[in-house]
Amino acid sequence: MLVNSIGTHRVLESARRADARVLLASTSEVYGDPEIHPQVEGYWGHVNPVGPRSCYDEGKRYSEALAAAYRRHYGLDVRIARIFNTYGPRMDPNDGRVISNFIVQGLRGEPFTVYGDGSQTRSFCYVSDLVDGLARLMDAPRGVPTPMNLGNPREFTVRRAAEVVAQALHVPARFERRPLPEDDPRQRSPDIRLARKHLGWSPKVRFEDGISMTVEHFRSLGIGRGRRA
Repeated sequence: MLVNSIGTHRVLESARRADARVLLASTSEVYGDPEIHPQVEGYWGHVNPVGPRSCYDEGKRYSEALAAAYRRHYGLDVRIARIFNTYGPRMDPNDGRVISNFIVQGLRGEPFTVYGDGSQTRSFCYVSDLVDGLARLMDAPRGVPTPMNLGNPREFTVRRAAEVVAQALHVPARFERRPLPEDDPRQRSPDIRLARKHLGWSPKVRFEDGISMTVEHFRSLGIGRGRRA
């Protein structure tokens, strides 16, 4: 929360003094456990302000509010990207994200950890597509709509995502179920009409292809070598 408040304030102040353009990397987490689907930028979200996820959710919501205040009051050219689940090579194997967790578990011959029944959905955007979207957002003319969703609208259940990883690894899809965490979003998918209209952007990399490339990166790290079959 301090990074997203004090840190963002320092960035905005520096940009104001230098008359610099700012990219605020926000997140789909500002929508919380959404009550509308897919999520559009005008949706204010459904966030528990004191729940276990609130430090991140509310921290990002605060940074967006601060950026919007600087844009209105000082005319600062700030662009807010609401980034949905992103994956790809060079992910940290220990970052706790669902895709990296699944790949590491598969390489180690472990069952895939699924919370609840695995029917909750996510939308996964390959890293090169996201970078292209961010570059287009920053290159767009001043006054481009903000905030703007950047993510892949193709939606997968968590269980199906694990099955795609298993196919790429050529391992059986075995599951270990655990209780669903509090405030875990049931559905998550971006409405990207703004990005299509104003940036001419939409994701190009199929999830199955992106997973194969990500798996190859994780293999190169030596994860799971020497494990028992």
